[in-house]
Amino acid sequence: MSGVSRFGVSLESTLLDSFDGLIKQKGYRNRSEAIRDLIRGFLVEKEWQQDIETVGVLSLVYSHHARELQEKLSGMQHDYHEAVVSSTHIHLDEANCLEVVILKGKSSIISSISEKLSSTRGVKHGKLIMTTTGSDID
Repeated sequence: MSGVSRFGVSLESTLLDSFDGLIKQKGYRNRSEAIRDLIRGFLVEKEWQQDIETVGVLSLVYSHHARELQEKLSGMQHDYHEAVVSSTHIHLDEANCLEVVILKGKSSIISSISEKLSSTRGVKHGKLIMTTTGSDID
């Protein structure tokens, strides 16, 4: 188990005030917790760029009435069955659907699949969230 190191940070007072407001809004107990999360976020982002094994959650919003769109999206997911772990289809209202696709694999592959699904004609919005297990992060 590693020890704890302390360090100082110099910030303009307006920046620190804004940060403290955000810390309170997000429910952090102190600045250290918030800074640890920020550092972990940077380290996870670095791992994505190294094209290592990652996990992605892709959300797609589209019209239920878009001609053959659901079949196209399903077919594309089958084309990438090695990376598609799961998908869930949700009826948001009588006209719109949400598809949530969980992907696992190299970050470049997950990004590519997500771009193809998101850019399919009829998809209103696509958003990919990627993460790693943070194997190098404590």
